[in-house]
Amino acid sequence: MALCGAIHSFLFEYDTPRIVLIRSRKVGLINRAVQLGILAYVIGWVFLWEKGYQETDSVVSSVTTKVKGVALTNTSLLGARIWDVADYVIPPQGENTVFVMTNAILTLNQSQGRCPELPDDQTKCEVNNNCAPGYVSTHSSGIQTGKCVKYNSSIKTCEVFAWCPVEDDYHIPKPAFLREAENFTLLVKNNIWYRKFNFSKRNILPTINSTYLKNCIYDAQTDPFCPIFRLGKIVEAAGQDFQEMAVEGGVMALQINWDCNLDRAASHCVPKYSFRRLDTKDSAHTVSPGYNFRFAKYYKNSDGTDSRTLVKAYGIRFDIIVFGKAGKFDVIPTMINIGSGLALFGVATVLCDIFVLYCMKKKYYYREKKYKYVEDYELEAGET
Repeated sequence: MALCGAIHSFLFEYDTPRIVLIRSRKVGLINRAVQLGILAYVIGWVFLWEKGYQETDSVVSSVTTKVKGVALTNTSLLGARIWDVADYVIPPQGENTVFVMTNAILTLNQSQGRCPELPDDQTKCEVNNNCAPGYVSTHSSGIQTGKCVKYNSSIKTCEVFAWCPVEDDYHIPKPAFLREAENFTLLVKNNIWYRKFNFSKRNILPTINSTYLKNCIYDAQTDPFCPIFRLGKIVEAAGQDFQEMAVEGGVMALQINWDCNLDRAASHCVPKYSFRRLDTKDSAHTVSPGYNFRFAKYYKNSDGTDSRTLVKAYGIRFDIIVFGKAGKFDVIPTMINIGSGLALFGVATVLCDIFVLYCMKKKYYYREKKYKYVEDYELEAGET
């Protein structure tokens, strides 16, 4: 019966709003306070802070980089040697990124042949039977030949067919091989475009001339728009120590923020730079830290055989991350947000109704005045 009554009410009853004027200071103040809060939200947050009157667009960007700097090393392996951009920037150009080698393990004059493998738990041996011909693991320098040979006067290891002598990377040079990289400079050229507004700009601002560009170095206080950055300052601004980072390498982000209000003059649309380290470096993440990879330089000997110098390069990769949003006045988002704000004023009525009908002492009296039940006039006339 209850279900039938509910269906009957749903199908054959209609309710319409009724205006009831309640003379109550308490309810009146609640109503105005809620309306004032909604008005403050619409004006303060939606329009002033979020700029709800603007059409927005995301930035489209291109980045090119150029590193400059020279370093001198003097080691027993190489003697005195000069390192320039062609030596330590690998590869010469990247997509929104540049890698600067700061440390290296060099294995000179490698050639293909047979030689003892580096000693570890799997390669140490006593007799040939300890070595399996053709065996290779993910950490092998080559393919085992099946022979057990002397690695040094006290250790024997399995012989491998590989580039010999094999690389020994157990000990990373400390301090870093190219510790002078701290003073290298990085020029970042960034062009941006906001497609919706056909607005474009570059980070080398119109106020920057060639004389200034040759002599400036970015400083957040004195030269905030200079596009040339000292590598040591980038790492320092991210709260890191360059010399410590240079030993095992890492990944840094150079962030360029282009948030532009295009209702203002174009000269106010300027880049804002910030820096942070992207690879995690703390006491909880100590396995395989830093950033490194290998490459080789190949040579043809006078006898026609090939040889190479293997380089395990440690360094800092600088990722140039460009982001931003531009806004400009447009009628459509303005009207949408005004309409949404007006609709929110209905919340005040709902809250006041809840307070009056369920919270006040005279709630039953107000309910009686709020709701009026009217029977079907046509039905009553038919019955008479």
